[in-house]
Amino acid sequence: MNNLVTVYITCEDLEEAEKIAGHLLKKRLVACVNIVNPVHSLFLWPPKKNHIDETKETVLFCHTLESKYKNIEKEVLKIHSYTNPALYAIPISHVSNKYHDWMVGEIG
Repeated sequence: MNNLVTVYITCEDLEEAEKIAGHLLKKRLVACVNIVNPVHSLFLWPPKKNHIDETKETVLFCHTLESKYKNIEKEVLKIHSYTNPALYAIPISHVSNKYHDWMVGEIG
């Protein structure tokens, strides 16, 4: 089986999340995107200032192949409003055969 991952991306709001999701789908870098809105995020920002910031954000869970990650990162960073969005891949250890075959058929 191909190596499947879920790419986690934080976004400023639903509008930005939908824009990024549509962009990645049109480029066939992802097979499916789940959007979770809103999420309450707490984080250390600005860097090295020992300050806890918080905000409402929207999260994307992008289902794709590991081989697509670098292109996803490149595309997201071109259009994202954040200078440093959370953007990382989570390996998928198990997946149904039908879902795997559908994903590979769409973007593989």
